[in-house]
Amino acid sequence: MKKRILFIATGGTIASEVTELGLKPGISAEGLLRAVPAIRELCDVECLQLYSLDSTDIGPEHWLGMARAIRENYEGFDGFVLSHGTDTMAYSAAALSYLIQGSAKPIILTGAQKPIGFDTTDSRVNLLDSFICACSGDMHGVMIVFNGRVILGTRARKTHSKSFDAFSSINYPHIADVRDGRVTQYIVPGFERKPRFFSELDCRVSLLKLIPGADTAQLLFLMERSDALVIESFGVGGLPRGLHEAVHLAAREGKLIVMSTQVQNEGSDLAVYGTGRPLSEDPLILEAYDMTTEAAVTKLMWLLPISRSQAKAARLFYTPVNHDILAAR
Repeated sequence: MKKRILFIATGGTIASEVTELGLKPGISAEGLLRAVPAIRELCDVECLQLYSLDSTDIGPEHWLGMARAIRENYEGFDGFVLSHGTDTMAYSAAALSYLIQGSAKPIILTGAQKPIGFDTTDSRVNLLDSFICACSGDMHGVMIVFNGRVILGTRARKTHSKSFDAFSSINYPHIADVRDGRVTQYIVPGFERKPRFFSELDCRVSLLKLIPGADTAQLLFLMERSDALVIESFGVGGLPRGLHEAVHLAAREGKLIVMSTQVQNEGSDLAVYGTGRPLSEDPLILEAYDMTTEAAVTKLMWLLPISRSQAKAARLFYTPVNHDILAAR
């Protein structure tokens, strides 16, 4: 019996057409499927045109809309495939990993670097691979399928702006490969009998990417307008001495501060250097360790509506969701 898959379209390059103003989404979910007839031979598909947006314009309200659409249709389908623009796909995949936890059914995001109407495009392969994964029976939870790789939703990052090999799995192996219509799976994500859905996000989360010469005024500006702040520091982590007092004070005043690193691989370790150790010894300051920035930001958005208690927020932040964090204190 064929699997029933809901195809949720949100726009992106995959659905774009050439206009006088450049590429803009304009092809419907049905139009995408017509370009890959093998998909309807593989499974029974229903389409939901949720958005038609460049992913640059997709944010928390749209993540909630995607989660809501999956929740409303969860019992009626065996899996879900979402077409999405590549630029913010890693953020959407991470956000959905927190909004829909423990799903036994696959929730797959995919897209393309070239529109489906182009002669040289990765659209058709990525779409077909995504439906193959959705029908495999061994995929669970939120993931990205792109260029033959299957990457957990909390571990994906766009690492190439133009080439078809757009996404990498950061600090964690990709969980499967798709080649010649077959899935070779290395890791089976955990799942629960019933998924847990969440319906709130706190958008007052900011990101400060440190540069040499960053001053306290920049830090205070973001803290005044945010409930939580992720600070991308240098190397394994640390802060210029002039910023320490402001960060400790903000944490004591109830702001959630997460120290992260700009370095893509291997994560942070604040305790190594003198510029970081005082931060690692402050129980009110959190550390991202091997988490991606995309996961750290969206996890904060998810946990803030659950609890404003710093102690509970810390427990939630350090509790792994979809393998988003491996090394925590």
